[in-house]
Amino acid sequence: MHPDDLAMALAAAREAAAAAAEVIRHYWKRGVVVELKADATPVTIADREAERAIRQVLQAALPQAAIYGEEFGHDGGSEPGGLLWLVDPLDGTKSFVRRTPFFSTQIALMDADELILGVSSAPIYGETMWASAGGGAWLDGERVQVADTRAIGQASISTGNIKTLTADTRWQALGQLIRDSNRIRGYGDFCHYHLLARGSLDLVIESDVNILDIAALAVIVREAGGVFTDLLGASLTLDTRSVLAGTPAIHRQALGRLAAAR
Repeated sequence: MHPDDLAMALAAAREAAAAAAEVIRHYWKRGVVVELKADATPVTIADREAERAIRQVLQAALPQAAIYGEEFGHDGGSEPGGLLWLVDPLDGTKSFVRRTPFFSTQIALMDADELILGVSSAPIYGETMWASAGGGAWLDGERVQVADTRAIGQASISTGNIKTLTADTRWQALGQLIRDSNRIRGYGDFCHYHLLARGSLDLVIESDVNILDIAALAVIVREAGGVFTDLLGASLTLDTRSVLAGTPAIHRQALGRLAAAR
C-alpha cells in the first residue's frame, strides 16, 4: 500500500475506533442485557452497535477493502489476498459485563497476508495505541518502544488465556520460565500488550486467542520493536490461536525453552 493510502487508512481506523468508543461509553453507563452466542460466549447490544459504527466509517474510507468482524462476520467483499479489515468491536465482553475496564476495540488492516496497521482503543481504561508498518507505535500521541530486557532473570512475564497450554507438554517449561523470571502477572486482554509495547513488560503468553483479538496488537508490538508470533514461532494468519510476544531477546529464549519441551 502506498504510504499516503496507509496514512489515510490509519486515520480511518482511528476514527472508527473513536466512533465505537462513543457507543461503548453509552452502554457502559446505561447497562446492557447479556446474550449467549452459539459458542456460549457473551454478546451485547454494545458489541453489535459498536461494530456497525466501525463498519460505516471503514467502508466509506476504503470501499475496496473487505471487513471481517467479530459480530457480523466477513462481508464477502474484495478479492482473495486483497485488503481486509479485521475488527473486534468489543474485545473483552466478559469484562464489560462484569464492570471491569479490561476491554477494548481492536481494528487491524491486512494487505494480502501482511498486517499493516492496528488500532487498540480502551475507552474506559483510558488509552489508545496505534501503529502502521514503518511508522512506529504510539500511545495517545507519544511514540513508544519495548524494553531492552535481555535476561530471563530480569524479565516480567504476563499470561492471558492459557487453558489449552495447561494440558500441553510445554506446561512444565512455562512453569520453569516463570520460576526463572523476575515476576509473573496476568494482565490479560489488550492490557499486557500495551504494557509490552511501552516497555513495562517483557513477555506475553497466550494459548487460546482469535486473530481478531490480537491482529492490531501484533502490529503495535512489532512497530515498538518487539517480536510477535504464535507459540511455535510462526507468523500470524487468520487461523492463529496462540501468542508469544516479547522483547527480541526474551522472545528468543522463551521460544527455545518451549520448543525443547514439545
